[in-house]
Amino acid sequence: MVTRHQVLVASNRGPVSYSLGEGGELTAKRGGGGLVSGLSAVKGDAVWVCAALGDGDREAARRTGGVLDASDTGGQQVRMLDIEPEVFSDAYNGVANSVLWFVHHMLYQTPTEPVFGAEFERQWRSYEAYNAAFADALAEEAAEGAAVLVQDYHLTLVPGMLRERRPDLRIGHFSHTPWAPPDYFRLLPDDPDGGVGAEVLRGILGADRAAFLTRRWAHAFAECCAKLLGAEVTTAEDGQFAVVHEGRATRIGVHGLGADGDFLRERAHREDVAERMAALREQIGSEPADNPRRTIVRVDRTELSKNIVRGLLAYRRLLDDHPEWHGRVVHVAFAYPSRQDLAVYREYTEEVSRVAGEINEAYGTSDWSPVVLHVKDDFARSLAAYRLADVALVNPIRDGMNLVAKEIPVVSDGGCALVLSREAGAFAELAEDAITVNPYDIGATADALHRALTMDAGERAERTKRLAAAATALSPTQWFLDQLEALRS
Repeated sequence: MVTRHQVLVASNRGPVSYSLGEGGELTAKRGGGGLVSGLSAVKGDAVWVCAALGDGDREAARRTGGVLDASDTGGQQVRMLDIEPEVFSDAYNGVANSVLWFVHHMLYQTPTEPVFGAEFERQWRSYEAYNAAFADALAEEAAEGAAVLVQDYHLTLVPGMLRERRPDLRIGHFSHTPWAPPDYFRLLPDDPDGGVGAEVLRGILGADRAAFLTRRWAHAFAECCAKLLGAEVTTAEDGQFAVVHEGRATRIGVHGLGADGDFLRERAHREDVAERMAALREQIGSEPADNPRRTIVRVDRTELSKNIVRGLLAYRRLLDDHPEWHGRVVHVAFAYPSRQDLAVYREYTEEVSRVAGEINEAYGTSDWSPVVLHVKDDFARSLAAYRLADVALVNPIRDGMNLVAKEIPVVSDGGCALVLSREAGAFAELAEDAITVNPYDIGATADALHRALTMDAGERAERTKRLAAAATALSPTQWFLDQLEALRS
């Protein structure tokens, strides 16, 4: 007998992951974030539907029939789908991360890519099958009239598929990435009578409500629907708008995700963070208390959109243009490997290390390493760097939001100046108190770093205070609950 649920969340990655030991033992590791905290706050029956991502997850799904042990999930009800590994790989690596992600972040080198041939067509069929597996599971799990919140670019087809299976449901889709403008979105095959571009748009329009992190991304989606599908975009007197296509209206919402201030402040003052701070201070180098070395901090995954290499080149330009900073500043750069099963990401990670090494070789001295680079993920060390930051460098090419830009001001001990790309979603909320940069302009970014380093301490503290207030205005829990309330209403 299947238990029917009133609230359902669907995402590629779930709230728990498993590792498989040599003896066959499974070890569960719980994650965090807005979905985890939000779903935990839901009153009533709720379930999270996710995919098995690796061997440990698949083994856990097989042993439990897909319904995970509540002791592993923190009490949440979780259904993990054991999708065929080849289908999952095609959908996740071949389409979601290598095509849709690249389109929305506008990362293609268009003289040579993308190439949509027979291999992509095969992978797209897997993406359809992967989305159908989620739609089937949600249709089975949902109670009459239930609210379903589908997450991100991995599952763009689910709303439309689920609408066909269960027209009684209230369906929402949330995009955590930017949305490409129509001219770039048209890189996807976009025949109005079919094609990938049209299928993605129609899939999301199967939802009652499609939501985004900023109005910029929401308007880009609506423009794609208008130009590719001939849909009508309607605007109400209160400024709310909807996309009307084939007789159905999909309301468009905007929900900026905030930092979890209470958690970050508490977590940043635990003993393991203090230990990491001591180690980082040693790496940065000891100086007289009245004239300590300054720190420029960045914390990112080595995703191509994060623009880490240009950030390093801008720091090098700072050292070229302002030799007075030699020995006086250290760039603390954390570049945690991401998607290393894709060659382009491995190459980018190697390039980050190469450029950092070149800077240290060119400028370093016996008692000063200009760049302190770490490539092994360590959350406690990241929080330690947040606390030590005099300057935060957040210069993505494009980013749906970028929570690091919000987290550092919340945690920084002495106040930090934020150098922020105008292409980050967070720019919409933080621009007034950040130093804005064009992410492609190395010289201007170097100038911004110099301005940030020389900012008056009082001004820096006041800006940090305002940045932290803006960053925590909407908690991750409230971000989720607001979407649920808007969908239900």
